[in-house]
Amino acid sequence: MTIEYIRYRIAEEQQPAFLEAIRSAHQLLAAPPDCLNYELTHCEEDPTLFIWRIEWTSVERHLNGFRKSPEFGAFFQLVKPFYTSIQEMNHYAVLE
Repeated sequence: MTIEYIRYRIAEEQQPAFLEAIRSAHQLLAAPPDCLNYELTHCEEDPTLFIWRIEWTSVERHLNGFRKSPEFGAFFQLVKPFYTSIQEMNHYAVLE
């Protein structure tokens, strides 16, 4: 299993649209078997920060499975307006 962390900085006025896009994107993430789980968290100290945590079966299945699937096009259109707000987007291995 690998965990993808996507860290966003979203201005307050963009947050309602961002949250709606993520909710819709979650429906598309639920379809592929390689996505195991997902959650969006909001920073309590800095209200402009969000972390989207997505569990995948592997980096390879994320990049060569989901990103090449029919669902990815619709998924990307939802999150594309917030692409420039990403501060980090990486895959992490679970150690313990």
